[in-house]
Amino acid sequence: MSLSEILGLSGVVSVVLSALVVVYASYKTNSSKVWREEAEAQKARADRLETDLTEIKDRLKRIQHDNERLFQLVTALEPTHLAAIRNFYNPPEAR
Repeated sequence: MSLSEILGLSGVVSVVLSALVVVYASYKTNSSKVWREEAEAQKARADRLETDLTEIKDRLKRIQHDNERLFQLVTALEPTHLAAIRNFYNPPEAR
């Protein structure tokens, strides 16, 4: 092989390698963009779920408080009859 053939072949190889590097870099850039968008979407979903869970906990506390108050009122009206019911119902502690 002569020097000109070697230089021509090395030129073609360098163009092919450069194209491969550009394609690979583009793939990595797009891949990281997709993962970033997915992570942001998951974080937004987690934030919404956290807000919903907090709201559910608050509502449960209010329901437990109202239920306790109702038991107190009913027991005050007829304490002997509801004492047995009270023994079976033990509300969970508010957290």
